[in-house]
Amino acid sequence: MGRAFEFRKARKFKRWDKMSKAFTRLGKEIVIAVKEGGPNPETNARLRTAMQNAKGVNMPKDRVEAAIKRASSKDEKDYEEVVYEGYGPHGIAILVETATDNINRTIANMRVYFSRAGGAVGKTGSLDFIFTRKGVFKIAAEGLDVEELELELIDFGAEDIYEHENEIIVETAFTDFGQMQKALEEKGLNVISAELQRIPNTRTELTEEQEEEIENLIEKIEEDDDVQAVYHNMA
Repeated sequence: MGRAFEFRKARKFKRWDKMSKAFTRLGKEIVIAVKEGGPNPETNARLRTAMQNAKGVNMPKDRVEAAIKRASSKDEKDYEEVVYEGYGPHGIAILVETATDNINRTIANMRVYFSRAGGAVGKTGSLDFIFTRKGVFKIAAEGLDVEELELELIDFGAEDIYEHENEIIVETAFTDFGQMQKALEEKGLNVISAELQRIPNTRTELTEEQEEEIENLIEKIEEDDDVQAVYHNMA
């Protein structure tokens, strides 16, 4: 059938794999949210956010409901949220957020990923000066004016607002995440996702070959079932 067919097939499988991982990550986030604050999204802001994000990636409604039901069961395992920090090759800082039911397994895997790539896992808090935790909201841009929206949201903690690929990105300080989420809900805006992300304060330039090394390491880490998110300071 030719190379073109094989390329399309590989790209499709990669997209499906990425979608499956997103569903798994969000399913775990829903479980954590329910165990933390109960199964009612109206009174559980974290669950409401997780369900919103699940909708943003087209996660089937029955999978969301199944995750909520599963989390409400006493037999469902507990997940512990642990952050791992380290340096990859070429001095690139990498921060990994995990949700695990077996810390020994997770830290062992992290050490293997980093060491095989020529890096090392560091002490907790060792990258605090490199990353700042911020709220990042993605809103459907259709029908909205960025400048007008900025004026509306600045009192709720908006630090930066810009448009990117038919989405308006709103960044807030970590402490303003809750009030911004509430403000967007009250305004009835189409929020695609709402997340707390680690934004690098500075970025490191690498050669194309060096970038490939880092990308391979990040891809390997992201394949781990315990991993929720990976951040780095590569330009």
